Amino acid sequence: MDEPLDRRSAILQHAADLFAGKGIVATTVREIADGVGMLSGSLYHHFKSKDEMVQAIIASYLDDLTSRYTAIVEEQSDPRTQLAELVRGSLAVIEAHPHATEIYQNSAGYLAKLEGYAHIKDSANAIQKTWINVLEAGVASGEFRSDIPPRVLYRLIRDALWLSVRWFQPTEEYSMKRFADDFVSVFLEGLLPR
Repeated sequence: MDEPLDRRSAILQHAADLFAGKGIVATTVREIADGVGMLSGSLYHHFKSKDEMVQAIIASYLDDLTSRYTAIVEEQSDPRTQLAELVRGSLAVIEAHPHATEIYQNSAGYLAKLEGYAHIKDSANAIQKTWINVLEAGVASGEFRSDIPPRVLYRLIRDALWLSVRWFQPTEEYSMKRFADDFVSVFLEGLLPR
């Protein structure tokens, strides 16, 4: 009984790799099927369409992100700690779903046309709301500066975080954990020497 789930996961993993590398539109169902050693027609036993694969990849990614954010906000009380943990949680999701992160960043127009776009949009709104609420709470408590609107701060942090998937590759010498700690340090403490 486990075999179909393993096959489904293999299909999604290979599809995500192709979608991130070539783009969704440029990737064919045949390429996905060939990559997992099956006929194109057999792929439809697992997914109705390429769009259903995209939706499954993105939904898993966004569900992971929103569940981590919910846990962080519930477990941490002060905005500074919440912000630091949102960064760390985001980078953990990037590490767990690197292709989905890239697909999500590069394919907004395509995703907006998917049948399941309402879930994507709702998740994106919940994610943004979490960040804005934490930033606004930090401004209100005096922990964060008030001269920059929270929505601007959110976009600065968001773009720095999510676009890091395009260039950051963890190594033994510079791990994802160290990157997360340095990221938090720069945004919370600035660039000036300590």
